Amino acid sequence: MFSIIQAAGWPIWPLILCSIVALTLIIERLSSLRAARVAPAKLLEEVVSVTRAHLPAADVVNKLADNSILGNVLAQGLRVVIADPRITEEVLRNTFENAGRAAVHKMERFMNTLGTIASAAPLLGLLGTVIGMIEIFGSQAPSGGTNPAMLAHGISIALYNTAFGLIVAIPSLMFYRYFRGQIDAYTLEMEQASERMVPHLMRFSVKKPVPTNAG
Repeated sequence: MFSIIQAAGWPIWPLILCSIVALTLIIERLSSLRAARVAPAKLLEEVVSVTRAHLPAADVVNKLADNSILGNVLAQGLRVVIADPRITEEVLRNTFENAGRAAVHKMERFMNTLGTIASAAPLLGLLGTVIGMIEIFGSQAPSGGTNPAMLAHGISIALYNTAFGLIVAIPSLMFYRYFRGQIDAYTLEMEQASERMVPHLMRFSVKKPVPTNAG
């Protein structure tokens, strides 16, 4: 492996750095975007069941918020209903929307970095190819002869950097698309959960009295 790095020259080092960062981000996202940490399968049904007769206590809401990202979204809705019994449907929907935006932002953490690596790695490989071509042209002596060692080194730089750039870019792009699909699916699931919770929680809202005209 070290001999390959030596043959690829200094342009390989940015690609090695990109590969380390990409691998770290992929492992982190695989762990963070698991269904158990984002949207457990039966969480919504459990929340609806617990709140069917009355609103839960504050400690139960806090445990729900710590359960998962979806749990935190649902907990925000519960908190605002508990804090303001006269809450309107519009305010409750806005609360869920704001919590949903924060949840999507959390799920999209590091996604821009991974996408940047997927786009930049082939360009870094191309840079190595250009530097290798310069080495190849530099191996041509003014008298018409060729320096075999410099020629071989230039070819090695060009080929190794091109190959390594693709090796880094292709998995990064595949996982970027995969994670993006997961985030879209989770976002839709949270939107549907919020839509179901709005009428369910509005049952606990105290209706404002309608003013009547005296006389």
